[in-house]
Amino acid sequence: MQNGIHSGHVQTGNQDPFCLVKGGTGRCEDGYTKEVSGPEGVRVLVVANAKPNRNLSDPLDRQFLTSLLDVLTKPHQNSGRFNFSTHAGDFLALLYLLKLPPKVINLKAILVTSTGWANAATVDVVYDMLHMMGRDDIPVGLGEFFAFNQSVSPNSNVGNCKYSKAIPHGSGGLLDSDTLYGFARDLPGSLRRYTAQNAVNNGTPTDTDKLETRQPFAMEIWESIVKSLDPGSKITILNNRPLTNLAKIISSNKSISSCIEDVFIVGGSINYDKDERGNVINIPSNNYAEMNMFLDPLAAKTVFESELNVTLIPLDVQRTVGSYARIIKKLRYTRNTPEASFSWRLLSALQTLQLKNHRYQHMETFLGEVLVAVILAGDNSTLKSEFHVKSIKVLATGDVSNDGQIYIDKKEGKPVKVLTNLESSGYYGLFANRLGDNKQSAIVGSFEEQRSIWSRSTN
Repeated sequence: MQNGIHSGHVQTGNQDPFCLVKGGTGRCEDGYTKEVSGPEGVRVLVVANAKPNRNLSDPLDRQFLTSLLDVLTKPHQNSGRFNFSTHAGDFLALLYLLKLPPKVINLKAILVTSTGWANAATVDVVYDMLHMMGRDDIPVGLGEFFAFNQSVSPNSNVGNCKYSKAIPHGSGGLLDSDTLYGFARDLPGSLRRYTAQNAVNNGTPTDTDKLETRQPFAMEIWESIVKSLDPGSKITILNNRPLTNLAKIISSNKSISSCIEDVFIVGGSINYDKDERGNVINIPSNNYAEMNMFLDPLAAKTVFESELNVTLIPLDVQRTVGSYARIIKKLRYTRNTPEASFSWRLLSALQTLQLKNHRYQHMETFLGEVLVAVILAGDNSTLKSEFHVKSIKVLATGDVSNDGQIYIDKKEGKPVKVLTNLESSGYYGLFANRLGDNKQSAIVGSFEEQRSIWSRSTN
């Protein structure tokens, strides 16, 4: 703004060089709220102070805190849980992994990809789920909010916010990711919470620029895990989201990525003569890409062109295990653990939402996202998994109509191990039976149980 008149420059992105001021706070103000005295202003009431608590004996000194606490501790009502949704497949996969014996899967870390449905609020849900299962020892790293290469190349045609715009903000989108369809409130609360870097500048009491007092970044967690490995040890990576974090690992340091033994990727839709449609939402022109590949196509291209041993769990196979009715039926008979009961209630809510509201039709692959965890457990006699090696390429040209699409290229494509078939009934049984197993079950089953523990400890 110049003397109350727009300068004529429209901000082109988060890294717009026109807006960045060295050593300053920036000069672009599109979307800002500021107080003005001229006729262009709108009169609004602004809360300046919170009312003091009328109960002088209450340790809470503000009236609204009492009301807030009442809401937070109010028992969950079934009638209200259908109002929210989330990308639940990741959390179901996490529960399954946490139920596996350490000799099968020794989960070292969780890296949250921020270029998909996840954000800072999702990190708190991950912390709470780990606390429920007694695994507060597992570190969680938050990836960059920029798509691969965007933060260092702001004018690049590939890897900008035009991909993330496909994610809805409300129902079936980011709001649901924050709340796990409203079920996040049922999880016991962890002491670990997301704290932003440099939050001390905005009033927090700790110096959050230090790693010990802020949310670790994904690359910091990765480097720490690599340093802790025994000589000769290697890591297997399970990737359920856009490949931003993995592409960054590959490009950062060859010696770091050399400790990766295998990579299992959930996503991708291989275009066989255009007979398999993708699942990209809100981009009508892109009919054949899968959402994870579309949200960061440059990262996907980087990973598939690398030297990593990649196993792909494609969209068409995920769809074969997408029956909510069948998995809910299996879980109904194995609800003898908190985690199985939680999964049954969550999936029942998702099924209802999908049947009643068109905004939730894209949830068909949530159950397929758990598939990689079940496959990694190694019970192939039940799953009857079939894999074939195919030479593939990923499109990343900057055209949203094509980006993220995968096609066969026998001459120049990267050989990738692709899951082509499995026994779906075996999958549903393995998932339900594992979650219903009393071994490695939840330490604190719910927020209600946690609150009861707190009450007993204070009496």
